[in-house]
Amino acid sequence: MLWIKAFHLIAIICWFAAIFYLPRLFVYHADSEDKVSRDRFKIMERKLYRGIMTPSMVAVLVLGGWLLCLNPGYYLSAGWMQVKLTLVLLLVGFHFYCGYLLKAFANDKNTKSHKFFRVLNEVPVFMLVAIVILAVVKPF
Repeated sequence: MLWIKAFHLIAIICWFAAIFYLPRLFVYHADSEDKVSRDRFKIMERKLYRGIMTPSMVAVLVLGGWLLCLNPGYYLSAGWMQVKLTLVLLLVGFHFYCGYLLKAFANDKNTKSHKFFRVLNEVPVFMLVAIVILAVVKPF
């Protein structure tokens, strides 16, 4: 069980690193004015999303599901876990929203400003704080 938990944490760290970085790339991409920069950002965003962010999310969900299956009665009845799983589902939604934005950039159809992406960049920070507090403190 400790090996599963260790790899789950590693996957979480990788996923969040990508979730923090991709919207930051969007900030710079939205603010870029030359084609060379925009093309470079498209490549960086695609590789980050497909090569790190999505595989990490899949690993988080598979390993987290595995951990849940080890003691489903306890975990699924604990209030803190229900809230945590809700936040994880919202984070998965955020992940796919980033994929939608990535496609808009790839097709040169982004309509959002760099300011929008600066705010968007903060959303996963609050989710991470809440998820860690729920998982460690188990307040209810």
